[in-house]
Amino acid sequence: MSRDVIPFTVADISVFSKTLRASLEGSDPFPTHAQFLGLVAKAAGYQNYQHLRAELTGEIELNEKRLKEALRVFDAQGRMHHWPKKYSIRALSLWVFWSRMPRKELSEPEVNAILIDGNTFGDHVLLRRELIDHGLMTRTPNGSAYRKVEKAPPPEAQALIRRLKGRG
Repeated sequence: MSRDVIPFTVADISVFSKTLRASLEGSDPFPTHAQFLGLVAKAAGYQNYQHLRAELTGEIELNEKRLKEALRVFDAQGRMHHWPKKYSIRALSLWVFWSRMPRKELSEPEVNAILIDGNTFGDHVLLRRELIDHGLMTRTPNGSAYRKVEKAPPPEAQALIRRLKGRG
């Protein structure tokens, strides 16, 4: 006997999960509301509740803490004043330099000029190397030509770039 597929739609997953959770009261260990939302989302085929929410609403939750940390790396004019200690902040901050690169082949002095203008801690070579290592730029084997790699920045990088455009 084949299994019937029965579509199921819920107007508000939060209210649904609270009601379902209340009916399971007394189970041990009992999940919190947030854990229960995750379980319901996973049962529906999503990675977690944030994944479900992003898919259905088009909203993407940004990590505001990480964004604030990345913003502190830049001065009032939008120039990086120190190299972040945290890898995640370094990776996020590199997108700012990526966004400043034109969509054309550049010589090393042209890339250096953009990087020197965008930082005050004085290590444009580090920035250039990190852009290459993170796959945001490519260079010819002899280092004579550089090119920006065209790809969509992640949502947090887009938010950081937008917020820094207001500075300087």
